Formats: sequence, structure tokens, C-alpha cells
Amino acid sequence: MSKKIESPDDLLQVGLKDTWYAICPSSFVADKPVSMRRLGMKLVLWRDEAGKIYALEDHCPHRGAPLSKGILLGDRIACGYHGVQVRSDGVVTNVPGSPGCSLEGKRAARSFHVVERNDAVFLYNSAENVDEAPDFTLPEELVSDEYGAFLCYTEWRSDYRYVIDNVMDPMHGTYLHKQSHSMAEGSSEAEFGVRNTEHGFIFEKKGQRGVNFDWTEWADTGLHWLRLEIPYPATGGPGGSFAIVGTYTPITENLAAVFHWRCRRVSGWQRHAWQFLYRNRLEARHWTVLEQDREVLEVMEPDANQRENLYQHDVGLVRLRRHLRNLAAQQLDTLQGKAA
Repeated sequence: MSKKIESPDDLLQVGLKDTWYAICPSSFVADKPVSMRRLGMKLVLWRDEAGKIYALEDHCPHRGAPLSKGILLGDRIACGYHGVQVRSDGVVTNVPGSPGCSLEGKRAARSFHVVERNDAVFLYNSAENVDEAPDFTLPEELVSDEYGAFLCYTEWRSDYRYVIDNVMDPMHGTYLHKQSHSMAEGSSEAEFGVRNTEHGFIFEKKGQRGVNFDWTEWADTGLHWLRLEIPYPATGGPGGSFAIVGTYTPITENLAAVFHWRCRRVSGWQRHAWQFLYRNRLEARHWTVLEQDREVLEVMEPDANQRENLYQHDVGLVRLRRHLRNLAAQQLDTLQGKAA
């Protein structure tokens, strides 16, 4: 059952509407219906014979049985409880137990637009059924042939907003990750500034670049994503700095879907060299760094962000929190206006 949305915080907790979210790796959806909780809902995803992916709320409009227990019929699912057939756009196409009843032809189920990119499934979290969804843009590291990228997916027992705060905080790398092979350099003190970009902003250390985890970028290009770079020594292989692109999705109130693409600017033989080096030497180290973040975030109290004493290093996350809350407040006004 979806939680009633009464405040901007309620909306943020389950994810903003009319926004794209990464919801799972592509490999999670194979030849059978898959049920998963995301964005305050229970969803069913499946593929047709050609491999195209679809998504509905995992709720039959007849009696609420999970459609994920049904039978696949191409772009439709026949509910396993009473055989009601629901098309990918939410329209009930057949009620075998009562042909011609008022449910047939009705768009009675919640449907969602989904696409696959960079080994992940993205879903448009529309406030209501829409015939078409706007596109979204991924950062250069995930669309340019000049980069190679690996998707790293995990689930953390934490509010997804704590994960966003963590990435929006470059200074924690100097302390939490100080033993890392790539984050041991640079000053343990810093002054930060904010620089606007076309789609968001960059929060960066003043006077230090290319030394440690020195900056984070947040952007809204239909999908909300964050980007950072970690300088690498020559022993880290070709490609210069190591880029990380992240996006984060609520599963439940205290469980987050965490997507990180690990990227290097490499092509030709260098791409193959880096891929080999990554799998054999670097990947385990990167998982160690992620585990350090996870261990901290998973034991933070749910109300930790209500009892803070922030200072200059936290300007970036304060700005982002305020921006997201304003977006949520605007959306809530719109949703409540439609309801009225």
C-alpha cells in the first residue's frame, strides 16, 4: 500500500514525481515477471519476446492480486488469480470470466515508461499515466565512446537521501577514506565554494584540484545524477582521473538502490588495458571504499539529519537539500490541486 503524501518530506522519501530514476540493473529482468519495490510502490517488470522491457504497478485492477504471479503474453500480463489481461499501458484488454464487462477497455492500472541504458533500467516516475515520457540525458562519461564504464550496483539499508548527502560531501574522503590508495593526498583542511552549471552546480575545494576527492557535481537532466573525480597515479593505468557517476533511488524508507558507474577516459587498446586492470586490481579496492561509506550510513539514526550542527564544508548538501525540498513542495501543490 502506497504511503499517503501529505508533506514535501513525504514526497521526497518516496521520490519526486515526473522524474527518471534508475531502478535496477538490466540483468535483474530476464524471461519471467519480476516484482520489486521502488519509489513507494510495488512494481512488476517483464520483457516481451524481442527483449523490450515494460513496467506496471504490481497490482491487478480487478482484486489487487500481484500481476507478477501472472502469465506473460508479449506486451500484456494475464493475472494468475482470475485471468484478467492488462496491457503495458495499463489498459485491461480482456476479462475472461465476464466478457464485455465495464473493466474491459479501461485504463485501470498504473503504467510506467522504462528504458535501458548503460546496463541499467530507468523508469519515469510519472504522477499519472502518460502516453509519452520526456527523455533524459546522461553525463558524458556514460554516452561518449571516449570513455569506458562499469556499473556497480548495491543496496544499502539507509534512506537514499543520506547516500546523496554522502556523495555531496567531498571532505569525508579525506577522513573516512584516508587509507585508500587514491584518497590519501591533499590537505585535511579546506574552504569550499559553489559554482553554477547549466543543469545544477559544482561544490568544490578552493585552491585544490586533481589531488583528492576535490569536487562534486549535481545535475538535473531529467534524471538526477552526481559526478566526481578521483586522481589516479600512473600505476592506476591509462585514462587519467577516475570518474564516478552516481544516482540513487528509494526502495523503502530505509533501503536505497545505489548505482555507481566507474569511468575512465580510454579508447582503443587503452580501454582493454584498463578493463583488465580494473577487474584484476582495482575493483576490490573500490568496493572497500564503498563499504566504508555503507558501514557509516547504515548505522546512522533515521532522524540524524534533524539533529545536526553544520559548518562551511556542508554548504553543498544544504543547497541541494533546499533545492530538492522546493521541488517537492511545488510538486505537492500541483498534486493537491489536481486532487481538489
